[in-house]
This record gives sequence, C-alpha cells and structure tokens, in this order.
Amino acid sequence: MKRIVILISGRGSNMEAIVEACAAQAWPARISAVISNRADAAGLDYAAARGIATSAVEHRAYPDRERFDAALAEAIDQHAPDLVVLAGFMRILTAGFVQRYAGRLLNIHPSLLPAFTGLHTHRRAIEAGCKLAGATVHYVTAELDHGPIVAQAAVPVLPDDTEQTLAARVLASEHRLYPMAVRWAVEGALRIEANGVVRQRDGAAQLLL
Repeated sequence: MKRIVILISGRGSNMEAIVEACAAQAWPARISAVISNRADAAGLDYAAARGIATSAVEHRAYPDRERFDAALAEAIDQHAPDLVVLAGFMRILTAGFVQRYAGRLLNIHPSLLPAFTGLHTHRRAIEAGCKLAGATVHYVTAELDHGPIVAQAAVPVLPDDTEQTLAARVLASEHRLYPMAVRWAVEGALRIEANGVVRQRDGAAQLLL
C-alpha cells in the first residue's frame, strides 16, 4: 500500500479529486496526510473531515526558504511517503527539497508546458492567441515548472473567453488529469527514459482532450 502526502495552499480542489478517486477506484494507496503552508487553508477541513491527518507549516514563521523547506520536509517525512503531490501548493521549493524527493514529487501546472511557465497562464494564453490551453502533470525538478511530463490535458480557447472562463475550463480538466497521473505513479505504470521522456508502461494515452 503506497503512502501519498498532498501539499496544498488553499481550497485544494485537485486534492479533493485525488482523495475521491483513490477511494472510488480502490487504488493500492492511501492519502496519509494533507499539509499546507497556511493554517487557514480550506482544504485542511475537507481532509480532516475524511479522517486524513492534517498539519500546517506556516511559511511566514520562517526567515528563509531553506528553513521553511526543512520544517516542511520534517512534517512530510513523519508519514514516510512514497509520493508527494503538489496540489495548488503556492511556494517555490529549494533545490535541496526537490532533490530530497526526486522521482516521487509530482506537480500540476495550468498550461501546456513548456509554454507559459510561472503565473497568469490563462491571461497569457489568451493574449498570445492560443487556440488550445490546458494543464500538465510533471515530475518536479529544481527548475520552476519544468521536469519530465507525465500527462497533459488540452481544452479549446474560445473566442469570447476571459481569464476566468478559461481558468474554469482548465481546472475541470485538471480534476480528470491529476488523479489519472497519480494513480499511474502509485501503480508503477510510469517509466522515465534516458532523455527525460515519461512513458506510460501500458500504452495508455497521456493526453486528455
């Protein structure tokens, strides 16, 4: 039984999708803990109500990223995770933290990487005239919003889209994409090749439309 720790900063809608899929699909895994950098994160209440261990490591209590990351790692390691999942965790992690969980640290980013790393992805996609937008699940590396791509979901950018309407459509696709990718990880269905490309061992499509 694999152990998953999920990191959030807010309401954690992707965390909810993962928790629900894990239970409904009887993954060979359990959500061991949900940890936030904000004690008031609404997602902590959701997790606690479902019997999942929760804790908060307030980033504002630490003078720098290194000491925050050390405290966060200590909280994570109490649960001996096989997989650490970033689900709307709004902190840039240090290289040392990323290395500590190398190969078992997943993130979801609201763009079709490598396009539009960083913030304001939906606005930038509209301004660039993109016809497709979407989300990417990837293994985390020290370079922000980079790392081997596990799976992507694509959605159309409509002529009358605003940043908000596009964001809502992408988020709905994330709720399908992220549980699928996390399940693959816990089932051992992913292989990272020498060139950094991730393959799904069973040949399942790694693109959702």
